[in-house]
Amino acid sequence: MTDSENIRSNPFRTTPNMLTLLRICLMPFLVAAILESHYALGFGLFVVAGLTDAMDGTLARVLKQQTMLGQYLDPVADKLLLSTLFLVLTYKGLIPARVTVLVFGRDVGILVVSAILYAAVGRRDFSPSIFGKANTVAQVSAVAAVLLNQVFMAHWVKVVSAWALGATMVLTVASGLHYAWTASRRLGAPANHPPGAK
Repeated sequence: MTDSENIRSNPFRTTPNMLTLLRICLMPFLVAAILESHYALGFGLFVVAGLTDAMDGTLARVLKQQTMLGQYLDPVADKLLLSTLFLVLTYKGLIPARVTVLVFGRDVGILVVSAILYAAVGRRDFSPSIFGKANTVAQVSAVAAVLLNQVFMAHWVKVVSAWALGATMVLTVASGLHYAWTASRRLGAPANHPPGAK
């Protein structure tokens, strides 16, 4: 069996997808560390999770191991990790509830609109916009800065944390509005049909 046939038969065995699964498996330990106020450990695990996120996409391209499973699993793993951390850090009183409500509201809204688009016009290509990518960077920076602030308590870390949380709020609203605008345009476009379909 060739490498490409092996990937198609079992996409979980590819290196990028294994890294994505590792990121998901790290989440319970990361959550437990934060809940028990082991912030240094939590920050370290978050850095490891971030490295797996950076590596899986790069390795998928370099090793030519891009799979449909990976295209869906990677963003799901990212959202699961970040959303859970925002909830936990809000529970610990380290992130304002209004930020977490905005983050969750946007994500739920996108899921609902995506489902409507798929049902109405058969669209499945929900690629993230530049605003969405910037929002993810802001969220990652906010979580990292909040955790780091519990370890070092340095003034510059507190400033970075405040800026990152502010950027998260602004970009959450901006990316949500941009996605709604894009969705309204797609609803007026013809549906995608597979080759040969009528």
